[in-house]
Amino acid sequence: QVQLVESGGGLVQPGGSLRLSCAASGFYINIYTMAWYRQAPGKQRELVASITISGNINYADSVKGRFTISRDNAKKTVYLQMNSLKPEDTAVYYCNRISYPPAAWGQGTQVTVSS
Repeated sequence: QVQLVESGGGLVQPGGSLRLSCAASGFYINIYTMAWYRQAPGKQRELVASITISGNINYADSVKGRFTISRDNAKKTVYLQMNSLKPEDTAVYYCNRISYPPAAWGQGTQVTVSS
């Protein structure tokens, strides 16, 4: 069945880096725009970055210049390289395809930025 499994989160100090991975199964990511989202405590889930089939990329203003989304269609995996992390980046990070309806959400991976 369709499944998304996020990994790579953790506790990092401000200014640090993390690389998140999202492994997809049950469908081929090469036919979808893929995206990373995040949800901080008490806030709605927000779109962080997206990458189209052809490689066009968009970022939320809050992460531009710091985060990089990429995809490996052969491995059915989407990545999010996060640099210069800030405390306000603390959230649970999820990936999903851009489709209606979206795939079932995975459990996400927790990113905590704190000194």
